[in-house]
Order: sequence, then structure tokens, then C-alpha cells
Amino acid sequence: MTCAIRRIAVQAHPEPPITIYYAFKQSETDVNNKTSSAGWETFLAALIRAGLQLTGTWPIRTEKQGRSRANDSNALASSIVLVCRKRPADALTISRRAFQRELSQILPQALDEMTWGSGEERSTVAPVDLSQAIIGPGMAIFSRYAAVLEADGTPMSVKTALHLINRFLADDEFDPETQFCLQWFETNYWKPGLYGVADVAARAKGTSVDALFRSGVLNSGGGEVQLLRWNELPTDWKPDLDRQTPVWEALHYLIRNLNMHGEQSAGALLAEMSAVSGPVRTLAYRLYTLCERKGLAEDARPYNELIGAWASIEVVADEIGPPEKQGELF
Repeated sequence: MTCAIRRIAVQAHPEPPITIYYAFKQSETDVNNKTSSAGWETFLAALIRAGLQLTGTWPIRTEKQGRSRANDSNALASSIVLVCRKRPADALTISRRAFQRELSQILPQALDEMTWGSGEERSTVAPVDLSQAIIGPGMAIFSRYAAVLEADGTPMSVKTALHLINRFLADDEFDPETQFCLQWFETNYWKPGLYGVADVAARAKGTSVDALFRSGVLNSGGGEVQLLRWNELPTDWKPDLDRQTPVWEALHYLIRNLNMHGEQSAGALLAEMSAVSGPVRTLAYRLYTLCERKGLAEDARPYNELIGAWASIEVVADEIGPPEKQGELF
């Protein structure tokens, strides 16, 4: 892929930009049986190695929703258009700190233009596409340099750069799966949405619909994706048997235990997930505020009840202690 794109870069005229349509759905499972979508990161890395600089990434609805291929299937609904130009041969290198500083200077204006539009004809980006679109100006900073150097002098990876860009947009330290769920909930709530749209949003967060399905936070099938409510989660779930526990998943299992078995049960579960206690509480506040702002009183109630009972739940969790501490007593 790098060789092919390098040939494009060499043959391209220097004035007009190069546009490349990316439409590839890939899931990979590593030795730990964790599923991710590495195709997007690999493709971006190939572009940069080939000597191109990204200046924009835009989701384009390229497939008709009612076509026979898409009916009742998990088919792609969008392509991603990457706008590129040749990177100067004498491009400089910068540090990670300088890269983050440039993100802070440039992304606020880019985000404002995407959400409010600019000029006489204002054209805004849909919320579900925002995390994909913001990659454009973020990667434009990253790819204009020969390398962004980490503290130990090694070049920063595309995966790390995407994480820093998404952190700016999400303004939190949530895992990629939770960031996707939060964005999806803001747009669709508990209603089903198109698989292809979810695929674009998940890829932008550094995860995949397959990974989200495996983690147990949503249902996927028939060409649609739908988040699971707390009362739809499996009843036999245990955090120590889960290969990965997104903060979103931990929060809603806590709500289920609280509503079905009370504070003692919720505290016992929190003791097993003490590492995500802070992010879980932060997410509960954020979802409560979001539901209140949208007038979703019934959806806001479980988060409000968890927040109200949090102090008691923490007392129980502290008394029980994490599993590691219990093992040391024997």
C-alpha cells in the first residue's frame, strides 16, 4: 500500500490536492482475542510514509441505504475521502509537547467551523461524523512534519496521534469503546442506527463495531447497531471473566446491580472494578446532564440514582477491597 501511494505522490501534479476514497471494513483478532480495526490506522500510516500530508478527512454517504446488498446486512454506508498534498522534502521534526500545543491552537477553530459553519452558506458536520472529520485538521498537523518525537526520541505512531486528537474532541480520558458509546448515545439514544454509520464513528475512535459487540455494550445485526440498556445486559456477567471492560459497560452493570439488588451488590461489583471507579462516576454525571438537557427524564433517572447512592456504594467497595487485596489475606 505504501509503495502504491508513493507512486501516486510522485506522479501527482503539485497544485491540485489528491483525494483518496477509503472504504474498507476490517476486524482483526490478536493473540488475546481482542478485536480491533487496524485497517484505518495502517492506511493513514501508509499515506504518511509515502510522503503525503493529510489536509482533510470527510465521511461521504456513497451507498444507497435501500440497495439489495445493504438490506439486513452489516454493509458499509459511507466512504471516507482523504484530501492530501505532497509533504515538503525538508519537513521538520517536532516534539510531542509541541504537537499537542499545535492541536490546542488549531482544533478549536476547526471544531467551531465544523459545528457552526463559516461564510454565507453555513454547512455543519453531523454529530455522528464529527469525530471522523476532526481527524483531518489534526492529522494535517501530524503529517506536515517528518516526525513527531516522543520523550524517548522515538517517532510517534499514527495510533497515538489519533488518540490525542480524539481526546481533544472528547475532552476526557475514556477508552475508545466508551467514547463511541457516548457519541452514539448523543445522536441515537437507545434507538437502532445504521451499521455503516456506526462503523465510520467507531473507526474514528480507534475501535470497531465487532469489538464493541464483543465487549457486550451493543447489539449488531441486520444492518443495524443498537446500544444495550442496563436492563438488557446479560445476567451472568462477571468483570474478572471479561477480557476488557469499557467504562460504559462498567457503569451500566453497576446501575443494573443497584436497581436489582441494592447498594451492597453494587458496592461488591465496584470493588472488582476499582480501577475505573473515577471514570465511571464522571460518565454517570455526564450522561445525567446530557439526558436532562435533552428532556429525557426517564433516561436520566438511573444515572441520578447511582450518583445519589455513590457514597454508600464506595463504602461497601472499600470494606470489601479489590480481589488482589483479599487474596493477600490468605
